[in-house]
Amino acid sequence: MSSQLVISALGQDRPGLVDELSHWILDSGCNIADSRMMVLGGEFAVLLLVTGNWNAMAKLENQLEAVQERLGMTLTLKRTEPRPLEGAYLPYAVDVVALDHPGIVHNLANFFSTRNINIQDLSTASYAAAHTGTPMFSVHMILDVPADIHIASLRDEFLDFCDRLNLDAVIEPVKG
Repeated sequence: MSSQLVISALGQDRPGLVDELSHWILDSGCNIADSRMMVLGGEFAVLLLVTGNWNAMAKLENQLEAVQERLGMTLTLKRTEPRPLEGAYLPYAVDVVALDHPGIVHNLANFFSTRNINIQDLSTASYAAAHTGTPMFSVHMILDVPADIHIASLRDEFLDFCDRLNLDAVIEPVKG
């Protein structure tokens, strides 16, 4: 029986961190099932979903302090279970681009949470617009939309909401 463990790691960015983290996990007898890794400022941030048998998980947990010291990272481990989806959901993707300003993520999150729509995945990026250098902000989300929500109405409400906030947005079914 396979167990699951979520690992979060944060530390100063340097070459070789992914190699060392993945080696530790493989050497313990576990497997990386899902991951997000990125440089944020000068820090390297990692979120991993690791699978393995009970003994392999215990080995990872027992090596935590030594690995933190060796990598110079702060690591947090938490056992978890597969996510149960109760009810029927449709996966939708949302992409938003706008002039960068405070509150974009909060406004989007509030729009969906008030409609009982779960945000499954969210990523953002700040960048300078080509040619002008204007500060821009992009958001990509994957949503679990309850099957009983009328999609055309949701799309209309969402696009009207985005127009009021001067956000350029698209909402469409996840393909593949």
